[in-house]
Amino acid sequence: MGSQEVSTVDWQGKHVTVAGLGVSGIPAARALHERGALVTVVNDGDDARARAQAAELEALGITVRLGDGATLPPSTELVVTAPGWQPDKPLFLAAAEAGVPVWGDVELAWRLRGDNGRKAAPWLAVTGTNGKTTTVRMLASILEAAGLRTAAVGNIGVSLLDAVLGEREYDVLAVELSSYQLHWAPSLRAHSAAVLNLAPDHLDWHGSMEAYAADKGRVYEGNTVACVYNVADPATEDLVREADVEEGCRAIGFTLGAPGPSQLGVVDGILVDRAFVANRQKQAQELAEVTDVTPPAPHNIANALAAAALARAFGVEPAAVRDGLRAFRPDAHRIEHVADIGEVAYVDDSKATNTHATEASLAAYDSIVWIAGGLAKGATFDELVIGAAKRLRGVVLMGADRALIHEALTRHAPEVPVVDLDRTDTGAMSEAVAQAAALARPGDTVLLAPACASMDMFTNYNKRGEAFADAVRARADESA
Repeated sequence: MGSQEVSTVDWQGKHVTVAGLGVSGIPAARALHERGALVTVVNDGDDARARAQAAELEALGITVRLGDGATLPPSTELVVTAPGWQPDKPLFLAAAEAGVPVWGDVELAWRLRGDNGRKAAPWLAVTGTNGKTTTVRMLASILEAAGLRTAAVGNIGVSLLDAVLGEREYDVLAVELSSYQLHWAPSLRAHSAAVLNLAPDHLDWHGSMEAYAADKGRVYEGNTVACVYNVADPATEDLVREADVEEGCRAIGFTLGAPGPSQLGVVDGILVDRAFVANRQKQAQELAEVTDVTPPAPHNIANALAAAALARAFGVEPAAVRDGLRAFRPDAHRIEHVADIGEVAYVDDSKATNTHATEASLAAYDSIVWIAGGLAKGATFDELVIGAAKRLRGVVLMGADRALIHEALTRHAPEVPVVDLDRTDTGAMSEAVAQAAALARPGDTVLLAPACASMDMFTNYNKRGEAFADAVRARADESA
């Protein structure tokens, strides 16, 4: 299927099983039911919330089976799954044995785009281990500065189904896609796409790094104009080489150094484009200054370059790139400056839930008191500690798997003082901030970049970041 083609499916009377209630399952069930499909929703859980959701769907005439997400209902012709359901679940094994296709919410949205009679908006897609949300929101800001009707959608909180079926008409969509979503999106064909970086993550779901990378690489399949890759991460360029793209689609690199032809990069504090110019062998187009990016940390400059590359692939003028980047502000808990107390900066990067994100965060500062720990998700920390050791003034550890980080510090940075908080209650954050403050010296940065998931102590990384910010502000009030 070509990039601009819209798939038409006769849903009337089609038996569709929707796997999972929730933010993707419920809209999918409703959309399919409205188009005449015979929908059965299956869900592993059977709690009060699930029963309330089921009652709403059953009132519409949708069948719901709670507490049984493993069995494939008879007569199923298609399974539409929530992205988090693992590929080895019995439901999917049964579907494969019966020759029943499995789509994710992204695949369904892709198939239904244009179904409301409007022209289907092209997608500019972003994936990667880290930086997806920031890059997509930067991209949307740039597109808006160009006067285009757009939205940041996908794995970013706004449902793709809502975007493609809603009342609002778009010129282009900035789409964040997770590896889970890409796994279940076989016919997705973006206008242009970027893989920001690749590092081990979600390997329990994918089974191997190779499978994880292959799912990320699906974002390049069928691209029309540009496959954007990270020059500093050769694995992303390898995925471009392996992709089956439309004739004329170009490989466009981004780099924090001076760009070569068909690349975007940085020269003397200026973001420049040597890809979308008339003579890329000899010309470079100024797009913005490094200081137009907030915050101007190296990994965030990389995000800005990737967003700029996708926007330029869509024909956006340089001035809109600059204006969009100037207007953009990152979400909370992403390298967020909380306060300065006694010439020490306190920075919240609770979103750094894996080692790759934390490596980028630590690289942004020269002298750091690092607050880390939580659920390791199978990660190891030796490489992270080796790379950061010279920047560490001290470390405060908390959370269930803090011992893994402590062991890596003992091996590779034995001279760095470590405070090990033997507690996993939410109040531990106040003590962590106090201990970090005691280690810090003027000019240092106290950085919450946990390298771990938060669920051992907090509901999510947002709550962890809020606890850090609250503890810092309370300390600022005391010292005022």
